[in-house]
Amino acid sequence: MSDVQRPWVLLRGLGREARHWGAFPAALGTALGGATVLTPDLDGNGGRHRLASATTIAGQLQGLRQQLAEVLAQGPVNVLALSLGGMVALEWAQTQPREVARLVLVNTSVASLNPFWQRLRWRNYPRLLSLPMRGLAEREATILAICSNEPAARAAALPQWQAWQRESPVSTANLLRQLAAAARYRPRPGWPLCPALIVCSRQDRLVQSICSRTLAQATLWPLRCHATAGHDLPLDAPTWLAAEVAAWVASLERGE
Repeated sequence: MSDVQRPWVLLRGLGREARHWGAFPAALGTALGGATVLTPDLDGNGGRHRLASATTIAGQLQGLRQQLAEVLAQGPVNVLALSLGGMVALEWAQTQPREVARLVLVNTSVASLNPFWQRLRWRNYPRLLSLPMRGLAEREATILAICSNEPAARAAALPQWQAWQRESPVSTANLLRQLAAAARYRPRPGWPLCPALIVCSRQDRLVQSICSRTLAQATLWPLRCHATAGHDLPLDAPTWLAAEVAAWVASLERGE
């Protein structure tokens, strides 16, 4: 099986689940000519919300690999990951290089390259710190307001996001565990050797886009930037993101 035919595993960020990918998995599968796209939940989110989230990125990866054991038994996978999910993906590619064929990191950051005030914009501190005290509906509205720059996308997503949290609520304890894991994460020495792409949103109001630029400079991986989308790039611009990934994959196939 060639790398282009291997399944794509999508990993979401803090307190998010598979359904938060919205239209993007279908867009990616179509752009890649019918590729298989998998959307597992990290422990503590979605269908696994009753499990305790690990307090380290390495621990979160362990739970993910256990979920995907049957898939990984068939060979390596391609991984596209957003935000905290990108940290899990980077840890995966570093520690289990035979399991990751290609890597796409979207709006992610690491503590060893950027200070905390770039990794989490200071203007959001009051709202983010208040999230554990808010009701689920208000919490989802706050997260969406920070992460999306597209009014139409926000309006369509809000009732869905609120309904999903009622069905599969992410506990305050799990949110804090995930925050702790993300805040402390530092990649191991030696960047992954698999082909990798970094994608960012220039108007990201949660994580400064300089974090992606710094990561691209450190790794020498190509960088693609969207001019107007927010932190939740797959929500704001799913077709654009899928097309960028497909174009990058095509360039790899051509040997560029």
